[in-house]
Amino acid sequence: MPTLRAAAILTIFLLVTLILIPFQWLGVTLGLGYARSFPHRYHRFVAKLFGIHIRSLGPLPRQSVLLLANHTGWLDIVIFSALAPLSFVAKSEVGTWPFFGTLARLQRTVFVERSRRSQTGESRDAIAARLAKGDILVLFPEGTSSDGNIVLPFKSALLSAAETVLADGHHVRVQPVSTAYFGSHGIPMGREGRPFYAWYGAMELVPHLWEALKAGPLDVVVQFHEPLSLDAMDRKELARKAERVIRQGQAAALAGLA
Repeated sequence: MPTLRAAAILTIFLLVTLILIPFQWLGVTLGLGYARSFPHRYHRFVAKLFGIHIRSLGPLPRQSVLLLANHTGWLDIVIFSALAPLSFVAKSEVGTWPFFGTLARLQRTVFVERSRRSQTGESRDAIAARLAKGDILVLFPEGTSSDGNIVLPFKSALLSAAETVLADGHHVRVQPVSTAYFGSHGIPMGREGRPFYAWYGAMELVPHLWEALKAGPLDVVVQFHEPLSLDAMDRKELARKAERVIRQGQAAALAGLA
């Protein structure tokens, strides 16, 4: 049964996605208004199709917000996008991936060159320009994904985009967000179960997608914490505070306290 379920889900996902790609491509290419919100509606469908049950806590972002979140893998893209119309900040390699790179570009992802320090300024400016236009962007400051049981140390370099001053005279708001994969099939999940859903290390994407679908429904807690700003602290202090808040939020959710 798990194999049949996974095959049916994957077939529907591919058919629907291939049908909708030209529609979103047209919107992005022509700069049509729906191109920003359509991925949100699409990922709400994908979350239901995959059996991802999301419990959202705290104030949802509205506009000109840089979301900082812990990263557990490709499922985070579905989860966050199902909650709000937003885009992501991703390493440039993602844009070259077959199929999934196309989906990332159609979600208006901001691609950055993380391995070259000389490109940090350009990446910062690209992020800042999108935030100034009112976009919501998700940045994973760990720089990689984990097994879902811990939060890795944050890198603060790209947080320089938060130094952007908006029309109201204040810096861009930075909102920490903690995610926790806490259950499967409605039952609390232990440490050993999360790697079935977490995509990290040297895992191949497509085989992991297949195994995650076979593993069955997933229960997730996403907690939006109080926004931070460089109005009151410097960039490194902001990164430390966001990391601490997110680590505490994930630990509380995994312990069943959120």
